[in-house]
Amino acid sequence: MTVCWRTRECDPEIQKDCQHAVTDYDMCPTKCFFAACDRPTHELTTDPDLVFDPDIDRSQALKQSCLYCVFFLTNGPKKTEAQAAGV
Repeated sequence: MTVCWRTRECDPEIQKDCQHAVTDYDMCPTKCFFAACDRPTHELTTDPDLVFDPDIDRSQALKQSCLYCVFFLTNGPKKTEAQAAGV
């Protein structure tokens, strides 16, 4: 399975000057044109059960747009029980 949420989608030239791409810890903001997702698997959701699911490891996404994507929310990484308990 593809882990598209780990790809910024911008080229190396753009990444070297982007304040969000310097580390893997900052998310590309949704408003960034280069973070827009044009993959066929990308589908936005407003389903509160998906959006607020506490088991999803949202820290694995490099783009904010992934946080509302059905593909990421259903196929993305899940927190371990220790992480979910806050340990």
